[in-house]
Amino acid sequence: MRVLITGAAGFLGSHLCDRYIAEGHTVVGMDNLITGNMDNLAHLFGHERFSFIKHDVSNYIHVSGELDAVLHFASPASPIDYLEHPIPTLKVGSLGTHNTLGLAKHKGARYLLASTSEVYGDPQVNPQPETYWGHVNPIGPRGVYDEAKRFAEAMTLAYQRFHGLETRIVRIFNTYGPRMRLNDGRVVPNFIHQALTGQPLTVYGDGSQTRSFQYYTDLIEGIYRLLVSDEKLPVNIGNPSEMSILDFAHAVIEVSGSNSEIVFVQPKDERVTDDPKVRRPDITKAREILGWEPKVKLADGLAQTVDYFRDRV
Repeated sequence: MRVLITGAAGFLGSHLCDRYIAEGHTVVGMDNLITGNMDNLAHLFGHERFSFIKHDVSNYIHVSGELDAVLHFASPASPIDYLEHPIPTLKVGSLGTHNTLGLAKHKGARYLLASTSEVYGDPQVNPQPETYWGHVNPIGPRGVYDEAKRFAEAMTLAYQRFHGLETRIVRIFNTYGPRMRLNDGRVVPNFIHQALTGQPLTVYGDGSQTRSFQYYTDLIEGIYRLLVSDEKLPVNIGNPSEMSILDFAHAVIEVSGSNSEIVFVQPKDERVTDDPKVRRPDITKAREILGWEPKVKLADGLAQTVDYFRDRV
């Protein structure tokens, strides 16, 4: 196949590029580098089956030649990023989705949208199945990301129903691993950076809020299977092993061998407004339809991630 991957210079986009190249496909990467990093793709430059276009998908997209698939992963994805870039976040989720869908329709390509567990908001149902409609504050500070992704899903399904476009939607739960930005504001790089530099690990509130962490290789495998599947409705890809943020902080300290303490703070910024109290995927659908479930244990994935960051602090 010849595939277009938007957000190619980001954490997940760059790993997707690697996977499709490794499987023998040709990859066109696209990114405007608002949060992406070209270092994530440096090893692919010069590869005969990889090319890169610097472009903002919120504007009209032109890609010459045939395309068999379009994977839309462009978007700021951490609270720090989408609070700093609220309007570009809304635009890439709306205009960018429209433009990439239009390109896929023009090329006769299959389309895969990177959605998020954030469409469930601060859920009142745990774990969250794909049938849950969510509990989202549309006008809160996180709404610029949550509602952009909810709109993107609606637009994708509209193209499927009205134009007959072959579309797939992955709802991604918390994912971690090498190539995350050290300063992106999410809990994994935050805790690892603090642990490796001997700073106290700052836990918001009492640390009882929960998350479910999956290693990036598990996610990439799920996405790869989803694109070639026949499933047309959203599919959760995440790790159903739920743990509190406080327990996760202890795990980071243990894996990193750090002597850091844990301190509890009451943040006063917008990053934690409407912050979900629980987050756990119901992956019954992924198991049944894709034959997929996460394989990497937290200790193993954290060890790889800590090693990556250890060379960068």
